[in-house]
Amino acid sequence: MARKFLYVIAILIVLAIASAFAYRFWGQQLINATMVPSRAFSTPAPLPQDAYARAENWIARPDRIKGNPALWRPAGVEAAPAPGPAAIFFVHPTSYLATFNKARWNAPMADPESGTLATRFVQTQASAFNDVGAIWAPRYRQAHFGAFLTRRTEGRKAIDAAYNDVAQAFDAFLAANPQGPIILAGHSQGSLHLLRLLHEKVAGTPLAARIAAAYVVGWPVSLEADVPALGLPACANRGQANCLISWQSFAEPADPAGVTRVYDEGTGYTGKSRRSTKMLCINPLTGSPDSGAAAGLNLGTLDGRQDENNPVLVKAAVPARCDARGFLLIGDPPDLGPFALPGNNYHVYDYGLFWANVRQDARERLKTFLGKP
Repeated sequence: MARKFLYVIAILIVLAIASAFAYRFWGQQLINATMVPSRAFSTPAPLPQDAYARAENWIARPDRIKGNPALWRPAGVEAAPAPGPAAIFFVHPTSYLATFNKARWNAPMADPESGTLATRFVQTQASAFNDVGAIWAPRYRQAHFGAFLTRRTEGRKAIDAAYNDVAQAFDAFLAANPQGPIILAGHSQGSLHLLRLLHEKVAGTPLAARIAAAYVVGWPVSLEADVPALGLPACANRGQANCLISWQSFAEPADPAGVTRVYDEGTGYTGKSRRSTKMLCINPLTGSPDSGAAAGLNLGTLDGRQDENNPVLVKAAVPARCDARGFLLIGDPPDLGPFALPGNNYHVYDYGLFWANVRQDARERLKTFLGKP
C-alpha cells in the first residue's frame, strides 16, 4: 500500500514537471496530446438520489469509526476530551492520475488507485480538524488531472460533473446536520468545488451565518473578483470567525508563473476579470492576511520521509510570509520528500507544512463563533 502511494505521487510529480517543460517549449498542443485524456468526454450518469445516504460513498463520516482516516493523529497529539460541536465538510484534492490513453475525464466512484490516494489526503489534511467536530469527506467523480491542463470544453465539463457530485454530497451533509456550526475545508480541486458551493449555495442565504470558517486552501482566490460573491469576507485577524482562509505555498526563489498565467486569464465569481488582482493569503502561522512569521511560530509540520503511513510532527520547520501578489513564501526549500512541483511549488504540502497550526486555528475560530473567546 505504501509503495503504491509513492508510485502514484511520483506519477503526479512527473506529470507536473513534464507539463511545465512541455508548455514552455512546445505549447498547449503537445500537452493535449500527452497528458489530457484522449477518449471522448461522456457525461457521467446522475448518481442515485440516495447515493450519499450510503456509507460507501464517504471516505469519512461520523458513524465510521474503524478505519476512518480523518480520525488519525500524529504521535504525541492527544485527542480532545470531547470533539467540538462543528460539522466539517471536507473535499479532497485531485487523486485521479490514470495515464492519458486509459483515463476517463472523470474518475469512477470506486476507482481503487485514486481512492487510495484520496484516503491518504483525508488522513493528512482533514485530520487537522478532528479536534473541533465530526468530519464528512465524500467520494466524488473528480475531474482527471488533465482537465486542468487544457482549454478544451471537455475539461470544463469534467470539472462541472465533479462539482455536481460534491453539491449532492453537500445537500446530504446539510440534511444530516440541520443545525449548528459548519466548517468547510478542502484542497486544490476540492477548494475549487467549495468556492462554487459558497457562491451558489451559501452566499445570500441563512446558511452563511452557520459557517464558522471556510478553508479553501491551494486554489487562487481573488480579493476583488471572487470574495465579494462568496458570502463570507476574507479573515482579517487571528481567531475571527465566519470568514475565508486560503494560501498557496512556495519555497524561494518562487516561480508561480504557471499559476498566475491561468489565474490572470480567468473571470471571478463577481463576473470581473481576475487579471492582476491580489490573491487571498492568510498566513497559517499568524491567522492574519499579508503577514509574516518566523519558523518558531510553526507548531508542527508533517514529515513522512521515514514512514509515509504515519508522518511525525516537526516543530519550527518552516517560516511563512505572504508576498505582494498573495503567495505564501516559506523560505529555503525544506526537505520533506520528493514531491515539490516546478517553480518551488509546495502545493502538495499546503496542509502538511502547517498541520498543527491549522488545528489550533480551527479551534480558535470555532471558539469565537460560539462566543467563547
